[in-house]
Amino acid sequence: MDSKPTGAKVVLITGASSGMGRETALLLASKGYLVYAAARRVEKMQDLTGFGIHTVKLDVTDEANCLALVSHIVQQHGHIDVLVNNAGYGSYGAVEDVPLSEARYQFEVNVFGLAGLTRAVLPHMRAQRSGLIVNVSSIGGKIAEPHGAWYHATKFAVEGFSDCLRMEVAQFGVKVVVIEPGAIITEWNGIARELLAATSGKSAYSVLANKHIRMLERADKFGGKPDVVARAIFRAIRARKPATRYPAGGGAGMILFLRKLLPDKSFDWVMLRMMQ
Repeated sequence: MDSKPTGAKVVLITGASSGMGRETALLLASKGYLVYAAARRVEKMQDLTGFGIHTVKLDVTDEANCLALVSHIVQQHGHIDVLVNNAGYGSYGAVEDVPLSEARYQFEVNVFGLAGLTRAVLPHMRAQRSGLIVNVSSIGGKIAEPHGAWYHATKFAVEGFSDCLRMEVAQFGVKVVVIEPGAIITEWNGIARELLAATSGKSAYSVLANKHIRMLERADKFGGKPDVVARAIFRAIRARKPATRYPAGGGAGMILFLRKLLPDKSFDWVMLRMMQ
């Protein structure tokens, strides 16, 4: 910490133990930001300390944990400038097959965890009349696919939550942006495939589910690298007037354009054809 420039902007990043969160932490630290990298698997982040990054254990579903971490950061540095809500996961399976307990937990992580940490930083950002909240959503917040009902529902929720929040906090000088990654090569894809196979691979939905699994496997061959998302987040942070949304990698821009262009049933047809 002593090697960081006085007055460096303080950034808190969740889900930083791998993939997009890890790459964002490394990029921002290299640019002179004072970075707190948070995740449940803190043991996977030990090497980040060598880059001057503070690594902390955080469960975003634990409100007391979130409040304590934000309070600690503010006590140490007097301010918190950027929150990157990146923690999340994809739980796939047919609606009929996924237990509601699993659906609720996905909302706890992807929506309520994000909202809870946001609520924790807002009083400090309001008081300092500045701050940026970066919510990592997905193109899955704008499009749909079979077997992803609960995951997509959480990302649709993040999109709407961010739009409402953006208007609420503008009066205090606080900005809100959404990052919309496309296909990115991270452990997310593998986890989604495994859960889909376990949940619906042998159910009444198995034929389409197994086609979907093969499509997800192919996605790893053309997906973008996590640093594409990290660079999009960096652009948003350094922008004086950031855009409200930043599509990033994996054909995100093209897919979102097609979704705007095509009627619902035509887009359904495209998605199902991709699973043949």
